[in-house]
Amino acid sequence: MPDLPEIVCICGSTRFVNEMRAANRDLTFAGVIVVAPGEAGELITSEQKTALDALHLRKIDLADRVLVVNPGGYIGESTKREIAYAQATGKSISFTDPV
Repeated sequence: MPDLPEIVCICGSTRFVNEMRAANRDLTFAGVIVVAPGEAGELITSEQKTALDALHLRKIDLADRVLVVNPGGYIGESTKREIAYAQATGKSISFTDPV
C-alpha cells in the first residue's frame, strides 16, 4: 500500500514522561503514527507493571521502528528489555541521545 505512514513505538523510562510526550508530538506533526507507553499517573502494583510491560511489547510488534527516549544516555532495565525484544524481532532502533 503506497504512502502508509510510518509507525514508531516510543520506549524509555517513565522518569522522562515529558521528553516522551515531546517526541510523540514531534513525530505526530511529522506524519508518523506514534505508539507510546501507557501513563498510569500513580503508583501501580507489580501485577499492573507486569501487564503494562507485556502490553508494551505488543506495541513494539505493531511498530515499524522503535525510538528510545534516553536523555543523558540513560537506559533503565525495562527499556533494556524492550530494546532486546525489538532487536530480536528485527525492528530498527534509534535513540534521542548517544548511548
